[in-house]
Amino acid sequence: MGDHFKTDVGQLAEFLKNLEGCVRELNEARTALQHVRADQIGTPRLDEACDKFQDEWKYGAEQTKKMIDAISEGVKANKKGYEEVEEALEKALKHIEKSGTSGGAQ
Repeated sequence: MGDHFKTDVGQLAEFLKNLEGCVRELNEARTALQHVRADQIGTPRLDEACDKFQDEWKYGAEQTKKMIDAISEGVKANKKGYEEVEEALEKALKHIEKSGTSGGAQ
């Protein structure tokens, strides 16, 4: 069973970097539109629709950020756990090597 499960800690780090990039890009897209005011666009109906969109975009971006932050925290915790297991395993193997045992082979 264990030989089918592999975790690449480097890929976890890359995933975290991508998640953080998503949040940054969402915020950049939203803030890029903040300087455009609805009253600069045209009709009152269009102005109202633009204001509503801006409010909803902001709310959606904030909710998405919260979810991405929660996922990031989970991935960070898993990454740390895998790194700790790898370090402990490395230590144990070095200890076995130093003590001259071969893990039960005779």
